[in-house]
Amino acid sequence: MTAADAAARAALARAIRQGQGAEPADLVIKGADILNVFTLEVMPGDVAIAGDRIVGIHDDYEGREILDGTGLTVVPGFIDTHCHVESSLITPGEFDRGVLPRGTTTAICDPHEIANVLGLEGIRYFLAAAEALVMDLRIQLSSCVPATHLETAGADLPAEVLLPFARHPKVIGLAEMMNVPGVLAAAEPVLDKLIAFQDGHIDGHAPLVTGKALNGYLTARIRTDHECTRLDEAREKLRKGMYVLMREGSVAKDVAALTPLLSEVTSPFIAFCTDDRNPLEIAREGHLDHAIRKAIGLGAPVAASYRAASLSAARAFGLTDRGAVAPGYLADLVLVSDLAGCRVERVIKSGRVVTDASFADRDLPAPIGLTSVKREPATAEVFRIGANASRTPVIGVIEHSLLTEPLEDEVPLRDGARVADPARDLLKVCVLERHGVNGNTGRGFVRGFELNEGAIASSVGHDSHNLCVIGVNDADMAVAVNRLIDLQGGFVVVRDGAVLAELALPLAGLMSLEPLETVEAALVELRAAAHAIGCTLAEPFLQLAFLPLPVIPHLKITDKGMVDVDRFELIV
Repeated sequence: MTAADAAARAALARAIRQGQGAEPADLVIKGADILNVFTLEVMPGDVAIAGDRIVGIHDDYEGREILDGTGLTVVPGFIDTHCHVESSLITPGEFDRGVLPRGTTTAICDPHEIANVLGLEGIRYFLAAAEALVMDLRIQLSSCVPATHLETAGADLPAEVLLPFARHPKVIGLAEMMNVPGVLAAAEPVLDKLIAFQDGHIDGHAPLVTGKALNGYLTARIRTDHECTRLDEAREKLRKGMYVLMREGSVAKDVAALTPLLSEVTSPFIAFCTDDRNPLEIAREGHLDHAIRKAIGLGAPVAASYRAASLSAARAFGLTDRGAVAPGYLADLVLVSDLAGCRVERVIKSGRVVTDASFADRDLPAPIGLTSVKREPATAEVFRIGANASRTPVIGVIEHSLLTEPLEDEVPLRDGARVADPARDLLKVCVLERHGVNGNTGRGFVRGFELNEGAIASSVGHDSHNLCVIGVNDADMAVAVNRLIDLQGGFVVVRDGAVLAELALPLAGLMSLEPLETVEAALVELRAAAHAIGCTLAEPFLQLAFLPLPVIPHLKITDKGMVDVDRFELIV
């Protein structure tokens, strides 16, 4: 027997004794109510903890440490079933510090964004970070790097490159399979990945996929989906055996549309996720606590909502050790003062009360990818759009949604080139390849930002994360892009050749090296600057970042040009 085996046996024997009351528990919560996610009851009683696991509930326990829970309700820790930490714009260490105190004790992450920029180096960085955090960050191996053939990424990760990581203790399975046409066509590279993970978890990504196409997609043993935006879509997926992950991010906000589906009957097969949520929304509204609160406020049953956020989420991803306040379960607990309002007062992670000191001694990995923007400075001429047909495809932005409308409009001609028309909310949008591969620039038009002057630019551009810029004039667009190059990634707002506000994101062009509070403050300034030049969108930067996402209907733009997502092809 190894020393580790002997220690595990001794710890379990000790926990069993504490559960029976034969010796004092390590920690006892007294005076609180307990939400039971199995029976959906709320009952009073103690919660006894030994080490990192719960050993007793309801009965009276003695403890070496007592936590007064008077007036509080103990609920299981929340599980974010699908997120991209990179989209929080902060490092995994700051993400940990930002969301764990709000009750998110486990998050299931797809490092898809950094992998599309840095490949395996990005995945290794996230695995190292996951092992250092206080919260439990689980990793799914990115299935779509590059995401499609319609854009230029910084890496290529075929199945044989991913497989060596499959048995890592932090890895759950294969991340969101976004290449729906590849699945339905049984394309060989896609089959390689699907077959390799048939006995594990395969995460889904199937926006607006229904009918026989959905049947074919699910036949690949894809079991979860966070892309439901309509109630009928979610209901069909639920009926066909999918776990529906109700998303509430910074841009995509689907809880309101999907809450009518959440009931005591369906809650075992529904969970919550954030997908992409930045520090400003986390600070102002919350994380998963916000999604739970919103669902309950819209009429979802209280206990069933907490079940969806914990036990259902855990079981959807095979995490059988957590998700309930019950003996033998991991002591990941949240103490709330208002059950319906999900007001988090205290958080316990693996049997330890979370405080500021909890984050002090983490051995976090050094930042990587600090020179990932490999693009020469741009001139205004780069953004010139030639005098093609006057009626031109236009991307129609839908606020709080990743979906876009496929519009068409008359575009003004000036000096032999098509130009923006801010009076009609018709702006120029360009995507510039930034990985040093080919120097591509995709050019088009967008409606929905309502700028009347200047330009907005971002190095966050899902999924390949090329440089994205919208603007009223080519000169300001060039200034914005060149500032991104100088910063090695970030967000920029420009007017009349001057930078009004910026946020540097030098870690792979995706994440700041600053504390989350600094990023939050910068986002406030950036939004104010964007609104000063006319933008009416609540979250202009992430809305911009999703314009190059050619796996979400209907019309998008990449470094290769405008993309008809429904036909999955470039518009010539």
